[in-house]
Amino acid sequence: MRQATPPPRTVLVVDDDSAVTATFARILRLEGYEVVTALSAEAALLAFADASPDAILLDLRMPLVDGLEFLRRLRADEAGRDVPVAIVTGDYCLDDAVLGELYELGTSVFFKPVWLEDLLQIMQWLMRES
Repeated sequence: MRQATPPPRTVLVVDDDSAVTATFARILRLEGYEVVTALSAEAALLAFADASPDAILLDLRMPLVDGLEFLRRLRADEAGRDVPVAIVTGDYCLDDAVLGELYELGTSVFFKPVWLEDLLQIMQWLMRES
């Protein structure tokens, strides 16, 4: 009897830079992930509700609602409390208070540029957390 193949894991990629979002999505799809993308925190909150992703890759610096506020809103929702989130940012000068809050909200911070091997390692970490 043939064993059923488990369904692919779903990742929500949130970044206001469409090139970054498209690149991450392409790489992750080639690795077998289902990928949902959002170019804003508001769109990401809607996508989260629709897709129930297993993990989230999140940019920190976005206009209007930034990644930190997205994470606060996500964690305030019971469905989003335990979803693994990795912050991927180009902001190397993060305030200690911001870093502290990010860690309290259960995420890790990774800095751009993120190369293929880096992205795959981040995904391995996220999937262990889910």
